[in-house]
Amino acid sequence: MADNYSITSMQDSEKARTPDDDENSLARVVLSQNEEYIFLGRQKFRKSDLYAAFGGTLNPGVTAPPIHKFGNPAPLGLSAFALTTFVLSLINAQAMGVTQTNVVVGLALFYGGLIQLLAGMWEMAVENTFGALALSSYGGFWLSYAVLNIPWFGVASAYEQSRDFQVAVGFYLLGWTIFTSMLCLCTMKSTVAFFLLFFFLAITFLMLTVGELAPSVNCTRAGGVLGVITAFISWYNAYAGLSTPENSYLQVSAVPLPGSVSRGLRSK
Repeated sequence: MADNYSITSMQDSEKARTPDDDENSLARVVLSQNEEYIFLGRQKFRKSDLYAAFGGTLNPGVTAPPIHKFGNPAPLGLSAFALTTFVLSLINAQAMGVTQTNVVVGLALFYGGLIQLLAGMWEMAVENTFGALALSSYGGFWLSYAVLNIPWFGVASAYEQSRDFQVAVGFYLLGWTIFTSMLCLCTMKSTVAFFLLFFFLAITFLMLTVGELAPSVNCTRAGGVLGVITAFISWYNAYAGLSTPENSYLQVSAVPLPGSVSRGLRSK
């Protein structure tokens, strides 16, 4: 994803070549010489009208304003993910000796699962494909995690040996490790906090995967510690998307990663 966007200087906005002249035009951001206009694919926008990459909106790159005017669903989804991850990660880390994860089932079903899934659907309505994919997928993750821990579904009892179930859970977590790593690659031109969220989440899944497959209690506990860090980063991004000069004395400034084309643009 690091090469998805490239910047081409133009002699002027009227006479210079257009994105149609490039065979990869849909993957290019083209600036006029005075940088007043930007072409996204075959559409032309004023730079002041575009939105920058911002973790508070789960927007990983430069984007045009949405057609539909809805509220920002990202803080809701990020908060649902953060709280559920925080509680489970404390248990994985064996904080205060607690090891049973049953208390997470309710959170995983309704807050991390259902609420986050709904936030993902609203991300689709505001034309944010990345946000829709991320929130809906992790909403599905929490719903499926709850199913694993509800005896009525009979998932664990279907395995004759507990070790077989542990390995199967390891495979399950491995899939989420791969998926999260893919999303992380899509944030490498966004902001520091946005990138760190998916980086730490990928490492968390990796440690939990090793903890199940090895098996290794220490790796699982390390995954718990990393999960707590991930939860706080998620809350940070949620706060960034929620706080405004009208409701808070403390706002979060987005720090673009090197190579980001979002510098000078506004956040949603």
